Amino acid sequence: MAHTDHQTMRRVLRREIAGTIGLLTDEHDFRAMRHYRSFSFDDHKIYLQQMEALLRTRASQGSHTTIALFDPQEYAEFCAETGLDPDNAASRTRFTAELATTGPTVPYQGQPLADLVPTLVDEAVRQATWEYASTLLARLGACATCGEDIGRSAFVRASSLLVRILDTAQPGSRHLVCSVTGTPEALVSVLHAEEDTEGATHLDEAEALEFTTVLAVGLATRSPGGLVMRTSAPGTSDRIYGWRLRGDGLEPLTAGEVFDAYCTDIDSGDLISPESGVDYCVPPDLGNEEAPPGHHH
Repeated sequence: MAHTDHQTMRRVLRREIAGTIGLLTDEHDFRAMRHYRSFSFDDHKIYLQQMEALLRTRASQGSHTTIALFDPQEYAEFCAETGLDPDNAASRTRFTAELATTGPTVPYQGQPLADLVPTLVDEAVRQATWEYASTLLARLGACATCGEDIGRSAFVRASSLLVRILDTAQPGSRHLVCSVTGTPEALVSVLHAEEDTEGATHLDEAEALEFTTVLAVGLATRSPGGLVMRTSAPGTSDRIYGWRLRGDGLEPLTAGEVFDAYCTDIDSGDLISPESGVDYCVPPDLGNEEAPPGHHH
């Protein structure tokens, strides 16, 4: 009887334990891990099937699981830095535990891996973009003329612009894309925002942080780039408009420039038929600031 009670308590406690699983999402990474003898899988498709079965089992038992992106190169570097043997299952577990606190993760909520993997990859790209953009801002240092931190000032300026862009947008769903091309590597960030029936705007904080940081890089380095927004609301046509980065601010694009950008094939230069039910238009006036935040030397 006591033994049965102990088993029951252990099953209950098992449901209290949250877990993280490091997932090899593509064939290339999977092949890299096969170099380790302790890694027993030899077929990526079967590996994913078994992983999905494990996730379903844990979910059916009431266990919460998050999925992390397992990168073999980062794993090798982690083992070298910590003195761990990379050809050891315990080392992979240690690395996965590290990913749970520092790397991109998504919760498993019963969705097929085919749906979860793109979300996980997008999260990894978003975090990498933010880290790279943050590094670029930090490297700008202080202004030689006034001593102001250029990166921090640009971030404040970008935050102010984003708030004004959202405040002047029509109610509904907003999809924003910011691209900066003049840095060592091109940066692209996407932000989704929704407005509820009471007029409050809801957005993902991590997305907003990354988006603002990328915009700040463009402003601080005065790099070529642009910001485009698409707004959607029931009963109305979608509206698409945007700005080009100009100096430490934004310059409105004309309706014709927006139309050309959306209706021209990037590779061939051929015209593409415009979407039905979409208005390509000029952006709303963002208003004038008496003393715009940001660094202006």
